[in-house]
Amino acid sequence: MTDHKTTHDADADIRNRDIKIYVNGDIVHRDAAKVSVYDAGFMLGDGIWEGMRLYHGSWAFFDEHMDRFFNSCKAIALDVGMDKAGIMDALTRTAAANDMTHDVHCRLMLTRGIKDKPFQHPALSTSGPTLVIIMEHSKPVDRLQTAGIRLASVPQVRGLPHAQDPKLNSHSKLNCIIACLQADAAGADEALMLDPHGFVNTTNACNFFIVRRGAVWTSTGDYCMNGVTRQKVIDLCRGNDIPVYEKNFSLYEAYGADEAFLTGTFGAQTPVAQIDGKPIGDGDRPVTRIIQGLYKDLIAQHVGGDV
Repeated sequence: MTDHKTTHDADADIRNRDIKIYVNGDIVHRDAAKVSVYDAGFMLGDGIWEGMRLYHGSWAFFDEHMDRFFNSCKAIALDVGMDKAGIMDALTRTAAANDMTHDVHCRLMLTRGIKDKPFQHPALSTSGPTLVIIMEHSKPVDRLQTAGIRLASVPQVRGLPHAQDPKLNSHSKLNCIIACLQADAAGADEALMLDPHGFVNTTNACNFFIVRRGAVWTSTGDYCMNGVTRQKVIDLCRGNDIPVYEKNFSLYEAYGADEAFLTGTFGAQTPVAQIDGKPIGDGDRPVTRIIQGLYKDLIAQHVGGDV
């Protein structure tokens, strides 16, 4: 598609060609940033990552992101090798090395480290974890707020917790990548994924919401990443007399929604224009606009400046 869009589309910024990246305590030019081919993350997708935004020198909802990061690492017995203060120090050093303070997106990645042999057993990772921090000047494009995202429901579904818990922000994203490929083949921008029971759940990259008769619906959260932005939107609705429900619903209700939007750390709230070629609402999106305004105010209060 010539007009392909994603929820992570950002304005081009030439400064990103010369960013510096944190690799296990060293901060080096992006061209020199490397990990071993024996690294468990490269070899097996054995790792946890976190995405965060920097505004006015402050990390938005740092504590919430760190709680999820450390809980995920604990769930897979991955030793972080430092506490939250250590992570903050690494983030601060990386931001300073890049002279970054605002409209910055960070990908924090931790793997089980270098393996002695190219096999899967975690005991073969004997040299400690690998920590990488990538920061980019990254401002979401404005056009998505009017054009919206086109979704396609796909055959690839979200997994059960006892297979690979979807709440884990793991390096192994093949389930979502396959869904994204299926959406692309269908002529859409991103994939709308169902849960194992056939209910609407999430997209390959973001949490999914609909608006029907002034009420906001999202999935139960049982089979998806429980996003920080997702929870903030739910809390904002509850605190501002906007009915909000975490519930099971089908594509039937999604097709008939008055509005739909996606939530994520990068794009905050991104409108959905269509699902499976069916237009969503009339494009006015009044409830989405209210939520976007409330969220911007919340971020501004948190970081001490307009965003």
